[in-house]
Amino acid sequence: MTIKPLYDNVLLEKEKTEDKTASGIILSTKEKEQAYANVVAVGEGSYQDGKLVPVPVKVGDKVLYKKYSTTDVKIDDEEYLLIASKDILAVVER
Repeated sequence: MTIKPLYDNVLLEKEKTEDKTASGIILSTKEKEQAYANVVAVGEGSYQDGKLVPVPVKVGDKVLYKKYSTTDVKIDDEEYLLIASKDILAVVER
């Protein structure tokens, strides 16, 4: 099954994190929860003044997002987050 976001929505996949550090310290749920994810799919954009404004991120980007502004989606045992592009704060580059 494929999910294609509409308008200016973006589908994210949470970054997988380790349960413990390299030195063996076990992390609690709150400590390991991060507000960044990978972009899996992007909508076509939104219309403003009759012109299409594209979404500012692309598939494959790693982004930082507002923590409580997502909708949880589960498809075929995979968990995703659906978010409006305005709630994406930054693209993380390495």
